[in-house]
Amino acid sequence: MILRHPKFVASLVAAAAIAFAQPSAMAQAKWRAAGNFAVEHTSSEAMKLFKEELEKATAGKFVVDLFPAMQLGGAQENVQGVRTGSIQMTWVGMAFLTRTVPELEALSLPFQFTSREQAFRVTDGPIGAEIDRRIASKGVTLLGFMELGARHVTNSKRPIKTLEDFKGLKIRLQPNETHLASFRALGANAVAMDVKELYSALQQGVVDGQENPFSIINANRYFEVQKFMSNTGHFFDFIVVIANRKAFEALPPAHQKAVRDSMNAAVRYQRERALIQEADSIGEIKRRGVTYDEVSPKLIADMRAATANIVEDVKKRAGADLVARVLAEAAKQ
Repeated sequence: MILRHPKFVASLVAAAAIAFAQPSAMAQAKWRAAGNFAVEHTSSEAMKLFKEELEKATAGKFVVDLFPAMQLGGAQENVQGVRTGSIQMTWVGMAFLTRTVPELEALSLPFQFTSREQAFRVTDGPIGAEIDRRIASKGVTLLGFMELGARHVTNSKRPIKTLEDFKGLKIRLQPNETHLASFRALGANAVAMDVKELYSALQQGVVDGQENPFSIINANRYFEVQKFMSNTGHFFDFIVVIANRKAFEALPPAHQKAVRDSMNAAVRYQRERALIQEADSIGEIKRRGVTYDEVSPKLIADMRAATANIVEDVKKRAGADLVARVLAEAAKQ
């Protein structure tokens, strides 16, 4: 029988308790981040930069495994995965979060932003901080706004040159009530659909058309199943990067800071690349044989007038105070 001093035994028990109570402090942290954007999209490229910056900042103690291009399901599934904690992060089109966080619809109004600079001035300021505060109850933490960009209409039926041309077109939209209501106001048959189903729906004629930034139209090869494209620019859209709130708050403060700093670098990179990719995409889509029509100032004015009352419905869902603040920020010079 081996006798041990009581103090020695107590110290062993205490050490074991610390080890079991604080496993995260003793082991490498590993997160999974999923996205529905193509590997070559600027947001997926930016997430690679985020991964590199984070692992460098933490000397390899915090690793993020990336799953772009719908490897872990569609956009809605990724949002749900972050909320439940089955994955820790996602980068996703903002519309897929609006049913969970209707306050985001305050940033979704038609013709709300006239430039990308104006749009990011709003999201990067107090409005972004307010939205992060409001979404906390949904179990997520907002880490940044990337650029999805101005959205444009494509279809397989006819060029869009007048408001009348929207009548009866079955147009796929993201599951965002503001987007859907806007296209109903234009006279289209608006259909909500996850992006993972869109290509086959266009190919089979389930829907006649869709709307997306040029970079998405190109990356997802919608030019193969669409004939006409118009630069309507009806919404300016964002990619939101979110994390499971419990997972984020469980990180040591140094790791939380590393996540935010690394994401800020990734967001800056993505916004710069998005501008270049958008311009390149227009040329590629035209080269693929899609008929491209520049919309007239009259059509834009008519679209604005047709969708002008959408703001009243958004106020009911997102809160009149928040909508008013967003509009006031957007109006600042």
